[in-house]
Amino acid sequence: MRDLISEIKHALRTLLKSPGFTIAAVAALALGIGVNTSVFTVVDAVLLKPLGYPNADRIVEFGFPSTMIASFLSSVPELHAYQRETSVFQDVAAYDMAGPGFNLTGDRPEQVHGIHVTEAWFRLFGAPVLLGRTFTPQEDSPHGGKVVVLSYGLWQRRFAGDPSVVGKSLSLGNEPYTITGVLGKNFRSDPEADLWLPFQFPPVSHDMNNYFHVAGMLRPGITLAQANAQLRVAYAQFHRDYPDTNPRGQFRVEPLFDSITGDFRNSLLVMLGAVSLVLLIACANVANLLLARAAGRRREFAIRSALGAGRARIVRQLLVESLLLSITGGLLGLVLGFAGVRALLAISPAGLPRIGEAGSSVTMDGRVLAFTVAVSLVTGILFGLVPALTASRTDLNSVLKESSNRSGTGMRQAKTRSLLVISEVSLALVLLIGASLLIRTLLALHSIGPGFDPHHVLTMEMSLTGDRFEQTAGVVQLEHDGRQRLHAIPGVEVSAAAYWLPIAVGDALPFQIVGQPTDENHRYGSRWMSVSPGYLSVFHIPLLRGRGFTEFDTATSPKVALINQAAARQFWPNQDPIGSQIVISKGLGPGMDESSPTVVGIVADSHNAGLGRPPGPMVMVPIPQVTDAYTASYTNVQPLLWVVRTRGDPHQVIPAVTEQLRLASQGFPVSHVRTMDEVMGTSTAGANFNMLLLTIFGAAALVLAAIGIYALIAYSVEQRTQEMGIRMALGADRSAIRRLIVGHGVRLTAAGILLGLAAAFALTHLIAGFLFGVKPWDPAAFLAAPLILTAVAILAVWLPAKRAAKVDPMQALRAE
Repeated sequence: MRDLISEIKHALRTLLKSPGFTIAAVAALALGIGVNTSVFTVVDAVLLKPLGYPNADRIVEFGFPSTMIASFLSSVPELHAYQRETSVFQDVAAYDMAGPGFNLTGDRPEQVHGIHVTEAWFRLFGAPVLLGRTFTPQEDSPHGGKVVVLSYGLWQRRFAGDPSVVGKSLSLGNEPYTITGVLGKNFRSDPEADLWLPFQFPPVSHDMNNYFHVAGMLRPGITLAQANAQLRVAYAQFHRDYPDTNPRGQFRVEPLFDSITGDFRNSLLVMLGAVSLVLLIACANVANLLLARAAGRRREFAIRSALGAGRARIVRQLLVESLLLSITGGLLGLVLGFAGVRALLAISPAGLPRIGEAGSSVTMDGRVLAFTVAVSLVTGILFGLVPALTASRTDLNSVLKESSNRSGTGMRQAKTRSLLVISEVSLALVLLIGASLLIRTLLALHSIGPGFDPHHVLTMEMSLTGDRFEQTAGVVQLEHDGRQRLHAIPGVEVSAAAYWLPIAVGDALPFQIVGQPTDENHRYGSRWMSVSPGYLSVFHIPLLRGRGFTEFDTATSPKVALINQAAARQFWPNQDPIGSQIVISKGLGPGMDESSPTVVGIVADSHNAGLGRPPGPMVMVPIPQVTDAYTASYTNVQPLLWVVRTRGDPHQVIPAVTEQLRLASQGFPVSHVRTMDEVMGTSTAGANFNMLLLTIFGAAALVLAAIGIYALIAYSVEQRTQEMGIRMALGADRSAIRRLIVGHGVRLTAAGILLGLAAAFALTHLIAGFLFGVKPWDPAAFLAAPLILTAVAILAVWLPAKRAAKVDPMQALRAE
């Protein structure tokens, strides 16, 4: 221990004597470790932390193979089928995703997040009860009463932590609900919620509308494969019981954790791999600096060997210095990493799951700290071992006889340093090509015409809670009153109401064309949305043929529908769809298939599933002609959207618009007030996030590679000062000296670029799923990245080459 303390003190003195070297090494390591810590912190929060529920590894989510209709949404009859499989599951529960929000009315109107659940949900997720109780089976049955369970936060905020709150009334949508209980302070559901309401499903139902999630717990000893095998049997029986339903494939379950994180796993793991390359470049950089420094200390090591120090002692001393550098870099990297991840999530959260509001769940915990410490120690050994072994392999007699520190550095060390620079260049090129591909993807996304005009459009959501909006007539009256009030506001050009925005239509329904066969081959499916008159005008969506919706399209008038070009091409390839009658939602349950509208118009395609996907078939119907059964189900899962086109800046009319809608709805607040331009920004958030990360990594790699090339060439110039003097004394001009130095740097860069291109061709398929409008082997990216790297490398080489050309031959020949 005494020897170790002595070596640490000696290492500190040695490093402090070379502040330039120490600062350069620590800065490179802090950058490499910092970006790794940033990415790992997000990966830890999303992929590594277990779900905060008891027996979370046994909780599974029910669903179907990927189909036209959302694969993880279920219907009431399907829920009952799952609940009957008691031999493999326990506590099977339904829940929605807090879609529409709930309106707290009264003296302090507020929209809060709420979840509809079945009574088993609280047992399944181990929700601790602080006050009162959760729902009873009777309360979760039809006509079970209006009851609610509060979160700890809402209890504190709305009732100031009143311990006698159980039994009191809470006004939701101007209707009283009895509070049955309050959950514990530390309980967090996914999605987070302020309150919970019972679904109150009937024990027997033919409602095939899919609008909620179902999860359950595997019984002890039951594997996922066994559960899915049992569900295949259950599905066969279900299809026999409901032969007229639209088939969606087999029942299946997968771990709840996988269903939450699945869409983001590959993206985050690729980013973790990419950031590891930055760390490797930083290690190579510092190893090069250590090799150069060790070459200047060869006489020191020779003298220490002559005085009795063994090779192991010298290696240990150099490793201590390396570890001190890496630990210092790790401490700074920890600070940089935390600041970096907060900034990154604030700029582009990309809809990542499990990170909380504004990334509040992404914290520096013990696991992140352990990761940073481990990375610091491993990098210290990684970049310090080769220089330490090289420096300790000293020929005592030859070194002591040398008259110059610049002689005898050895071909082996020169090759090692050159190989390190080549590896830096190749790794930097891989990251630059990846960043170039994602930048081109983002440019391709932004160059796409969405099919509508998002400028000068204001959007907002309103939760329609209460019995009034269980029927279509209540929604129609609100839509009519609201639009009249909005049109009276100065600066408002036109307004409309709908349940989806044109960039993200999340509902899909089956339909059949009247007059065609009714077999499986003629059962179609498309995206579906209900809108008010004015919707096409708000978004400037072109009407290509026929007519749009008017105020005369009411519940009592003939049923009508609009389709887009994609639907016309796919379902009426050689026919005129105008005048065709379609049957929507056949087989989804009582009251769901009452609508058989006639196609009266064709609208232009819009990217209704996001900019990164081609426009899909879509059917539009007027809100007044939606069935009551569908309206009742929509009230629980989807807010009503108000869209307003303005003549100027949409932000200027927000106060007037929100006030008029509050008056029209008798006190309901609006939420998520955004311009359509802001909505469009969120539609490319994932691509922005990936591009931003890889661009940062590529820029860091480029800087580190440039520093590495500069350091190697500068050191080479210093070591070859006498050679330069001799060359110039023998007649070489200064331009020849510059070409010699630049040529050395360019050869190293070219070797690194060739190696990097081969690696990039092999690795870019890993990000193929993130690309749009560009191939993984895109020629522009594979040309631009090497050119950028070559330009930076030439600049890094030019500075020492210029200095070498200014050497005075006489001074160079006299130099040691």
